[in-house]
Amino acid sequence: MVPADAGGGLMRGDLLSDPIDGLDEALAAVDAFDGALVAGLLRPGPAQATAVAGLADAVAGTPLAARVAEAAGRATDGAAGEDHFVALAAARCALLGSVHDALTHRIDEAVGRPAPEEGQAEAEGSPPASAVPEHGANLLAAARSWLCDLARGGWRGIDHELVAGAAPVVSAMLPDPTLRRRATLLDGFAAELAASCPGATLERVPVRRWADLWSRALLLTVPGAAGEPSVAPATGRLLPLGVDLQEHATAVQAQVHAVFEPADGGAPRLVRAGVSAPKPDTVVGAGLWQLLRPRTALLGAVSEGRSMELDAMPVTAEGDLVWDDGRARTGEPADAFATARVMLSAAAAARVAPLDRHPVRIAVPVLLEGYAARTEDDRLTFDVSGRSLTVDTDRLPAAGPLTPEAVAASHACVGLLRWDAGEFFLQPLAVEATVRRKAVAVHAGAWAGGTTDKAGVRAEKAATDAVAVLRERAGRLLRK
Repeated sequence: MVPADAGGGLMRGDLLSDPIDGLDEALAAVDAFDGALVAGLLRPGPAQATAVAGLADAVAGTPLAARVAEAAGRATDGAAGEDHFVALAAARCALLGSVHDALTHRIDEAVGRPAPEEGQAEAEGSPPASAVPEHGANLLAAARSWLCDLARGGWRGIDHELVAGAAPVVSAMLPDPTLRRRATLLDGFAAELAASCPGATLERVPVRRWADLWSRALLLTVPGAAGEPSVAPATGRLLPLGVDLQEHATAVQAQVHAVFEPADGGAPRLVRAGVSAPKPDTVVGAGLWQLLRPRTALLGAVSEGRSMELDAMPVTAEGDLVWDDGRARTGEPADAFATARVMLSAAAAARVAPLDRHPVRIAVPVLLEGYAARTEDDRLTFDVSGRSLTVDTDRLPAAGPLTPEAVAASHACVGLLRWDAGEFFLQPLAVEATVRRKAVAVHAGAWAGGTTDKAGVRAEKAATDAVAVLRERAGRLLRK
């Protein structure tokens, strides 16, 4: 809820809970098609044929209609080729893209934020198609062939021989910087499948996740689909809101959400700046910051509560800063809650590129104030304008002082509004509570640049010892 005297208005909780026309139907068509991929489309049964036809019906009024209808017919006959699978993947992507757009539009309405300018998607959001080198085209075709074989065999039909077909393709793609993004996606997808082989014995299939990975990978094998994103220089002041820390067994990423205030007096914008690093699975908790700190000075500014002055920092049309420490310097103190109260409701979000439009990518910075926190059945909710908004405390990183207890005791929260399983929920980035009649803020990224907090210091020391041991062992192996 943005205070009206700061240029905003109260968040309309009713809009976040009211149904959206066509949303359930679009998701149902996607779910049915995803279910058809479980058994595969080599010899589709009646239920699978119905699901594929339903996908075609869902895009009947779009420019994809003719190609998807043809693809559905061939898939029903068990005779789908690469072009047909690409068309089906495109239809699935289009449906999820429409869901993404409907949800983000609803969020803009609920928080009173200006929508991205019309036409920006075409001018900025879509990367220009680029000519792919001949050797790149051959590798993409090989990747496409493997992905089509997966669709024919289905997730229940995967085995080590089928999954291993990706290895030579990935090995050939990785050395080429223009193909590395797609190679990484294929490599990770193949690793998940290999860990689940044989598919016939799986107790539970991650239906939506594997269908997401399959369709995205397949579309990115189309030459020109993953062209270089357009970038423009950004000069002005960066006002951080919070840090979203994302951890995997072998990698970690810190994504800083911020408001960018252009030096030329233009309208403020929502932007992101990400930093990532590979990691061993034994480095967890506060130790993650030790892997990330050397890569950017931004984390230090975030933990100190300061702004940053940017000088021609590259920024993509989607609002992602291509961070370069040489183009930034630490600025004046900047409180995240002050930034949110004054500027957040007026900051416009960037358009999202067509292939990136998916409900899972929704992460919109919002400010909530004056709510009542309740815990029922181990589920924390905020009462927002008479409606309950679920708070996802599982996303709170262990590498920071923000805890579920701190969130439950708060009266103001800067967080990311997300959507999953049919409802909106909130991921807290920072909260504000009253302690001894004073407002005290707790940030998830407070330890990003180092800390004097006792718990943080202990966690840092334990992580330092673990990293030192790993480095010593790695050096010993290299010497041998």
